[in-house]
Amino acid sequence: MTDIHEFGGTTLCSTNSVLGEGPTYDPDTNTVWWFNILGKELHELRLSTREKKVHPLPMMASVLARIDAGRQLLATEQGLFVRDTETGNLTFHAALENDKPENRSNDGRTHPSGALWIGTMSKRAETHAGAIYHVARGKVTKIFDAISIPNSICFSPDGTIGYFTDTRISKLMRVMVDPETGLPTGEPIVLVDTMEEPGASTAPLSMPTATSGTRAGVPEQSTATARTDFASRATRCRQRSRPARPSLARTRMALRSRQPGKVWMKQRAPCNRMRARCSSSALR
Repeated sequence: MTDIHEFGGTTLCSTNSVLGEGPTYDPDTNTVWWFNILGKELHELRLSTREKKVHPLPMMASVLARIDAGRQLLATEQGLFVRDTETGNLTFHAALENDKPENRSNDGRTHPSGALWIGTMSKRAETHAGAIYHVARGKVTKIFDAISIPNSICFSPDGTIGYFTDTRISKLMRVMVDPETGLPTGEPIVLVDTMEEPGASTAPLSMPTATSGTRAGVPEQSTATARTDFASRATRCRQRSRPARPSLARTRMALRSRQPGKVWMKQRAPCNRMRARCSSSALR
């Protein structure tokens, strides 16, 4: 049985979302960004003035990373796009899964090195249809495969440890990471297992095994070759009435709904998803 911690956050925004995802904090502008995936919206909230903007998008998107003062990198159902912060114009950057038009992006996070990890999943949440990708310096590398609903991607402050889950299976995974590149250097291991707790999924688990292409000192491979058989499970912080499972907690700004449709600031362990600078080296 895992410990339960009382929620102690504050409401940032009461705007309802069909499916909230991708909360990101930009310390340079003191701004919080997040997505309403199914509503095809990018939300912007400046904390210093409480000014709120909603930017319509032409496609479903779920991950944002700051490139510089004028550009952001967005992960979408149609691949990676660079967004101009002044005009909102989107410019295609790279493909994620051209061979899987039925998939979309889901959770993602910027590693302290500037590399970006992005998870994908089926729009119908089909089993093992998604993956996790590493994006850096214009190159996209698949690092974990056969994931159903990737979530909870985050890193230790020094960049040596990565965490991720699959909402289909009740396990939180931990993997060693090269702090200079953001690439995995070993095989993921189970950090938290809640399969025996009430509400856990009964879906089969295929344990992860890191490939040689993701180890330290080995060049990045194409998205078609760097593969890992993986499936794991955790509870996602979404805007819905069911609270997230506390055993899979981490420090981050979460879109969760003890009251549906509200954005909360939630402090959780083991890693800090809010405090890490969201600047990405994906284009460098």
